[in-house]
Amino acid sequence: MVHIEPKPSDLEGEGAPVAAEAPTRSSPNTALELHRVVKSFGPVVALRSANLTLRSHSIHALIGENGAGKSTMVKIMAGLYRRDSGEFRLHGESVDFTSTAQSKAAGVAVIYQEPTLFPDLSVTENIFMGRQPTGRFGRIDRKAMRTEVEAIFQRLGVGLDPERITEGLSIADQQIIEIAKAISLDASVLIMDEPTAALSGVEVERLFAVARSLRDEGRAVLFISHRFNEVFDLCDTVTVMRDGAYVDTTAIADTTVEELVHQMVGRDVTELFPKQEAEIGDALLEVEHLTSPGIFHDISFTVRAGEIVALAGLVGAGRSEVARAVFGVDIYREGEVRMLGAAVPRHNPTGAMRAGLALVPEDRRKQGLVVDAGVGGNITLAIRSQLAKFGLITTGIENRAAREWASRLEVKTHALDTVAATLSGGNQQKVVLAKWLATNPRVLIIDEPTRGIDVGTKSEVHRLLSQLAGEGMGILMISSELPEVLGMADRVLVMREGRITAEISRAEATSENVMFAATHATELHS
Repeated sequence: MVHIEPKPSDLEGEGAPVAAEAPTRSSPNTALELHRVVKSFGPVVALRSANLTLRSHSIHALIGENGAGKSTMVKIMAGLYRRDSGEFRLHGESVDFTSTAQSKAAGVAVIYQEPTLFPDLSVTENIFMGRQPTGRFGRIDRKAMRTEVEAIFQRLGVGLDPERITEGLSIADQQIIEIAKAISLDASVLIMDEPTAALSGVEVERLFAVARSLRDEGRAVLFISHRFNEVFDLCDTVTVMRDGAYVDTTAIADTTVEELVHQMVGRDVTELFPKQEAEIGDALLEVEHLTSPGIFHDISFTVRAGEIVALAGLVGAGRSEVARAVFGVDIYREGEVRMLGAAVPRHNPTGAMRAGLALVPEDRRKQGLVVDAGVGGNITLAIRSQLAKFGLITTGIENRAAREWASRLEVKTHALDTVAATLSGGNQQKVVLAKWLATNPRVLIIDEPTRGIDVGTKSEVHRLLSQLAGEGMGILMISSELPEVLGMADRVLVMREGRITAEISRAEATSENVMFAATHATELHS
């Protein structure tokens, strides 16, 4: 059956965490406090007892599985939601924001994973949007704006041009602009919500340097991430949430990854990469000499039945572009793609599907889901023509087909007509997977299978991929997470600057030789 979210009365039963007391509050350097905050949406309880204490001169991590209540807490602090009960204090004073403008005016700034800036305006104009300083005769004082922006960038140690048009800037640069905007507003609390999900290693290090400078200036920084290495590298303190309730707050120096995982999921995740042995069969997918000038060159590989092949490499190496070309989304100039020995038509996703290919894209919200449609409609989206009778499809037929896959992938939702946009990131990923698995593919191409989802759901996705391979499916997995590549792949293909630089067996694959191949032009083969 589809997993149904519990009613409020059910949440106090077995398996639900007992709401713990928050640590002692209202010390002199306390910047922000949530204490026993409750928030419901109709019958659904998003927060049962949320506690959080942020202090000046500190970087504080907030972690928990998808659905733990982190996003709801952020939206309360940002003024998007109002709490139903509980305390919300800023610098010791009780607050009740009814808009984002009130939150910003009070000194709370949120830096989201994907900033929303005005692309046609300059960096400076974006930072001062809606509050431009004026000089004589009421004219905008552009010199004063530029001077302040240059001073902020100098403090942050970044070299952005204040006059550059924002369009075309990387996500990392856009986040720096949002941080600069917060500093210009003299924000005392900065909330970074999954800020590193789309960043390269160098960009992450720059963001961390900026976060540390904000801490050293006396600001309170809240850092939300699913990546434990980042939490331990950057943060001083960590708060764990589970099922809408506070679990614990501890100093980073006094805890371990294993302890945090246990607190997050309420159980030990003993096998994050449950790779089962599978019999490797004949070649299903064959890619030969695929070339798209300026993007990738001479790409050749095979994926066999029962095999998980990982495409590894740094951001920008061309991995996603290869996957999109194989599936027919993008055009390639030379080469051939074959399934079961038969040529797959170029630039023809429908033809690729008929040949037995499926593609779970990297950006599930923009490319994998119809976010305003229901769960059932999304799951059956790729097979609607098969379900239709005399050109018509009934809700009953659609729900029967969707329920099978929603159940198998354990999608947690109240009903099949629940709008996909309201699901957690992990459940959205399961819906996209269900949609493509419903087509009964022979080869599944999956791009960043666990990006932005919690550790418990990661384990579930990995177990599913291993199970599918065990049933004879071929899987091409693109991942930027080395532990995932090493833990799940039978073979690793490493790309650098649009070329495959190494093919490494599971037995020979290590972090060192994969990274070597990803960063050096010299080819490396096992």
